[in-house]
Amino acid sequence: MSVLQLLTLPANSKGFTALPHSITDTEPSHSPHKTPRRATDSDSPSAARAAARTNQPIKIQVVGTSIRNKAPRSSTLRTCIKHILTRDDESQFTYTFEDIYNECLSVVCVLNTGEGLYQNLKLELEQSVSRLTKKLLSTDKAAETWLNTFVGECKWFETQVALLQSLLTYLDQVYVRRARVSSIRQLAFSLFVRSIFENPDLMDTMRLSVSTLINKERESSRTGTKTSDFPALVAHLYTHHQYSVFEEYYRDVTLKYYEDKSAKLQREMKDDPKGFFSHIQSLIEKEGERSKKLLPVGSWGIIRDATLKSLLQGKMQWIAQETLGDYLDHKDFKNLKTMNELFSDAEGTKTMCAVFKSHVQSTVQSIVKDTAADDTMVQRLFDFHAIANSAIKECFLEDVVHVTDAATETGSMSTAPQKRPNQEFVYALTDAFAVGFRARRNKPAEMIARHLDKLMRKGQGAMSDAEFNALLNLALGLYRFTDDKDVFRGFYLRALSKRLLLEKSASHDFEAAVLKKLRDEYDPEFSAGEELFSDLALSREAMVEYHAKLPPDSEGRNLSVMVLKQGAWPYSKEPNNTLNLPPSMELELKAFEVFYKNKHTGRSLQWQTSVATATITARFKAGKKELSVSLYQAAILLLFNDSTELSFAQILEQTSLNDPLLRLTLQSLACGKKKVLLKIPAGRDINDGDLFRFNDGFVDPRAKVHINSIQAKVTPEESKQTQTAIDGERSSSLDAAIVRIMKAKKEMAYEKLVIATVDAVKNHFIPDVKTIKVRIEKLMEQEYVRRDDDKPQMLFYVA
Repeated sequence: MSVLQLLTLPANSKGFTALPHSITDTEPSHSPHKTPRRATDSDSPSAARAAARTNQPIKIQVVGTSIRNKAPRSSTLRTCIKHILTRDDESQFTYTFEDIYNECLSVVCVLNTGEGLYQNLKLELEQSVSRLTKKLLSTDKAAETWLNTFVGECKWFETQVALLQSLLTYLDQVYVRRARVSSIRQLAFSLFVRSIFENPDLMDTMRLSVSTLINKERESSRTGTKTSDFPALVAHLYTHHQYSVFEEYYRDVTLKYYEDKSAKLQREMKDDPKGFFSHIQSLIEKEGERSKKLLPVGSWGIIRDATLKSLLQGKMQWIAQETLGDYLDHKDFKNLKTMNELFSDAEGTKTMCAVFKSHVQSTVQSIVKDTAADDTMVQRLFDFHAIANSAIKECFLEDVVHVTDAATETGSMSTAPQKRPNQEFVYALTDAFAVGFRARRNKPAEMIARHLDKLMRKGQGAMSDAEFNALLNLALGLYRFTDDKDVFRGFYLRALSKRLLLEKSASHDFEAAVLKKLRDEYDPEFSAGEELFSDLALSREAMVEYHAKLPPDSEGRNLSVMVLKQGAWPYSKEPNNTLNLPPSMELELKAFEVFYKNKHTGRSLQWQTSVATATITARFKAGKKELSVSLYQAAILLLFNDSTELSFAQILEQTSLNDPLLRLTLQSLACGKKKVLLKIPAGRDINDGDLFRFNDGFVDPRAKVHINSIQAKVTPEESKQTQTAIDGERSSSLDAAIVRIMKAKKEMAYEKLVIATVDAVKNHFIPDVKTIKVRIEKLMEQEYVRRDDDKPQMLFYVA
């Protein structure tokens, strides 16, 4: 407390006695003056006069303190406040801020009249706010001008209120707490809010100004040109706790603007959906940049969400249907990823997933139905599946949700959230392929088996074991999508048996590994393939024993026979193809047959000439060659040991082969790349009048020459035979399933029996309902099942 403050205290104050001793001992700020003492002061009269002045007022002069202007009286504080709260008051104002501060101290702490000062302050604040309101109401309503004025008035008022807080500190900190009333800031801002922000006309003008300026800027595509006052406006709105209302209005303006913009763009770009999608990406990006310049960080996501949803609302289906397929086919993963992110934010993931599934399904169906390109079906399916799978891994991602205990969680929160392929798209891909395969029953399963056959014939070549295994797994991955498991099994086992019999398999180890995987992971019925390897092992042991009994120079040592169990191999029944062999060959076959029957009494042998091979030596002008051919080809070539030229009719008579088979065999010898026979006249087709000669001018860089034969290929007839066999097995499986179900249930409704039958065989194939009904009728004819006389839909098992 200063000396000047103490001097203003009333006469009965104990201000001086309350002063600490240090005040009286304090040295003055300037050097003391020495004053000579008068001699008279020490005499008796002087002492008497001094005693007489004891009860009179004492004049005190404070040395070293400047004499200030006369301080304002308490009544003048209102004038000072009014001056501060008047926008354009040019009247002379002679009081300093220190004067006002000290007067407030005196009024509040000394005179204890803070209530009157507080009421005066409130009246002046109300008048000031009223003047501001009138000014804003009368200001030019041009958006940019009005908003600039509004921001300026807000800034001025907040500055003046802050000044009053500083000058009237004792009112704000002493009286307000004692009287438990609003602080100066609270009082001023509440009056400001009530008069300004709760004024409908002013708020309508502000909203109109905001929407006008922001939409003009959006149309001009230039950020910051029309909205330079927005950051300051936002700051003032935050100060007065009005930002949430403004944010909501700003969001609504954004929604309305981009809804209209989106509808307009769609009309203009109805034939260019990719251009439309690209344009809305640009709009979203620009709006995001604008938000970062005009709004606080908490509003960025809200405005982006409003922009995104208004632009995409009602258009996601159209955009996805018209663009997703093209992006996917051209591996445009950048746009696909952007689309997924935008659609996900706009709650359109299900829409995109449905379109993705539809596109995959239609693409698979088109590949499967393309009968002219059956040979490339599997490779095209591989390629498309790889593209779709890559798109899922790179584009269609979702956040990984971790369920952790908050008490033990120690992971860093600064790391980016992990992403994983969206499982909905993974399931959609699987379902789409499965449905697509059903567009052409049986054929996809057959072609997958053929593709595996090619891989096993070709072998891994320069590939590592891991690479070759990956290639095989791709084909087995497609096998998962087919319902016709029995078709695949039938064609695969037939192809496997042919590879083993013709010794065309590149690796028996890979054959055994693939067969084991098929048995363990896909279909237990593949265990039948193990008998093939067992028969081959037994056959090798039998040939070793047979050759050991022959003389060293016997022609029989060149014979190799594979003894196969009937039923285990697809070639147990020889097609109706007779073949006349040279006598020497017939003798060797008879000799082995005698050996085998003597060893295994009661067994019979049936020669399978359709899958037999031979190695013969041929002499050409270029030298001697070893020809690896089928038994049919060998029988034809050996005819030219006795004749240089033979007609088609002569060859047909001497070999006894049926006509179609003979034509195909002659075509492989005379019309292929390796022409060991010459056809006269030349051409691709074999005609009845054609003549054939041995081509002694044949050349080939290799000493051993393999001539492709029809037996190494799957002919249409063979496919038909295999499919017929599979259909027969299906009929038997359905009959067995129906009888087994009826035997267990004794009686059952017709439709329920159909459903139960489908469920019983679905792991091997999905039967047609019509086929099931036919089998039920057959079983009724065979008296395994009968209808109820009164209720025809009820069936009974006949024991």
